[in-house]
Amino acid sequence: MTQEQPIRGVLAPVVTPFSKDLTPDPQRFLAHCRWLLAQGSGLAVFGTNSEANSLSLDERLALLEFLLDAGIDPARMMPGTGSCALTDAVQLTARATRAGCAGVLMLPPFYYKGVAEEGLFRFFSETVERVGDARLRIYLYHIPPVAMVGISPGLVERLLARYPGVIAGMKDSSGDWSNTRTMLDNFAGSGFDVFVGSESFLLANMQSGGAGCISATANVNPAAIDRLFRNWQDADAGDQQQRLDAVRGAVERAPLLPALKAVLARYRNDPAWATVRPPLVELNAAQGQALHQRLDALGFAMPGLNDG
Repeated sequence: MTQEQPIRGVLAPVVTPFSKDLTPDPQRFLAHCRWLLAQGSGLAVFGTNSEANSLSLDERLALLEFLLDAGIDPARMMPGTGSCALTDAVQLTARATRAGCAGVLMLPPFYYKGVAEEGLFRFFSETVERVGDARLRIYLYHIPPVAMVGISPGLVERLLARYPGVIAGMKDSSGDWSNTRTMLDNFAGSGFDVFVGSESFLLANMQSGGAGCISATANVNPAAIDRLFRNWQDADAGDQQQRLDAVRGAVERAPLLPALKAVLARYRNDPAWATVRPPLVELNAAQGQALHQRLDALGFAMPGLNDG
């Protein structure tokens, strides 16, 4: 099987809808994935803002199978497959790879803090060896503000040397542009694609040779983010970036994941979308009202959301 072109552009860590009993709702999940694809976004299902680490391995596998059975193109998908348990990471990574997903997004094992770089290297190495599939493409997920376990340039260098082509890139959610720039400067020329974790860095990333962004707010503003990705060399790119920043700023003034679900609940006219799994809690009435007022002031809209 020949390797497809590497995935680039805008991907959403697709938020996971839940039913009243807090089980995942596959039909709502599928509808949201289809809308995102229609708006130009790829699908980083089981990301941070998917509440992935509140989902069991069986739940993630079942949702992945549901999307595949419904005809979602795996070439537009980069499932999150990182786990604290090596065997869970291997099982989900292998299934995504066999399905033809463009790649997998892998957190480091994050429960034990202060571990040696050698331990992280062994975790990723064991995953590659146990999956044992030439189609495997791993995108390392660096999010130290949440995971508290980072992925250093030294670790990237070791993994690239051992597994060239398999270690395909990184999502940098450090929020530190200097770290992203280091990754770009050191590795972008070696087939290592760097995605930023917020569209606020998208223009800078594209100007520096990056591959796009994997951003929470792509769940609600995908078309505008995709437009900047495609037109970052246009004269109005700076203005586009400012508009994206304004929307993101309006959303992230509230707790981000519940805010995304509150936006979807409002614009889909479907209160069930506001449901989150504990330990997260939904926005209270005052938070929700303030969020919607901020977005209204920006003229925010979600075109095509309820088409079909």
